Amino acid sequence: MTELPVGRPALMGILNVTPDSFSDGGVNFDAADAIAAGLRMVEEGADIVDVGGESTRPGAEEVSVEEELRRVIPVVQALASAGVNVSIDTMKPSVALEAIDAGAVIVNDVTALKHPEMAAVIHQTGAGICLMHMLGEPKTMQANPAYADVVQEVLAFLKERIWVAESCGIPRKKIWIDPGFGFGKTVQHNLLLLKHLDVLAATGYPVLIGVSRKSTIGRVLNPDDPLPVEERLEGTLAAQVVAQMKGARIIRAHDVKAARRAIDMTCAILEAEK
Repeated sequence: MTELPVGRPALMGILNVTPDSFSDGGVNFDAADAIAAGLRMVEEGADIVDVGGESTRPGAEEVSVEEELRRVIPVVQALASAGVNVSIDTMKPSVALEAIDAGAVIVNDVTALKHPEMAAVIHQTGAGICLMHMLGEPKTMQANPAYADVVQEVLAFLKERIWVAESCGIPRKKIWIDPGFGFGKTVQHNLLLLKHLDVLAATGYPVLIGVSRKSTIGRVLNPDDPLPVEERLEGTLAAQVVAQMKGARIIRAHDVKAARRAIDMTCAILEAEK
């Protein structure tokens, strides 16, 4: 599903089939539970379900190809067979290829085609690709991240990765971009990226934002004792609405029903006429 809805952002539900993701690790680790959760997200308003089998939280350890495939392929296959638009959240070309064969239509690559074979997989299969900015790698990305100008540096990185993608034959209409909130950024970096998201939207490539339950929200709302993930919904929705008003075209969320309502309410306000 690289053809996005007209007039409103697409809503991407987060489905982590992992034991250790920062917010919902272990909740949907069983394939049957994950499939049921994915179908429920669609009922609640998700346009896409993003299936991931490897945590990318700060400090996360890499899992093997075999284990990642074991986790995600049955889920991707079942959801795609039910008519769900499925995205595969992976940085491994072999996992991306098997997931696409199982029915996934988009690859959400947090490394933005760092692996040289990933671009070939996308080009050969015709899948969509989301290119995300990350400073370093998940295990080390939060070790004192620094930028001279975070907005311009993220923009420059994404433009360079777009050039790589298009040079490998991936059509422009198949490319999304993601500033990577929380991936090698401080609280201030994240806030600046959100405030100036229109700079990224001005590239003309659909911008995906993933602010759902991120640690920045917990730290902003209670600096002395950051809020736990289960208390970050209001902050998430506020950030989501700002992103939508700044031009985000895909909203990635854990709390699908609430995110859908926030999208629809924001659309109603923006589209109101005298």
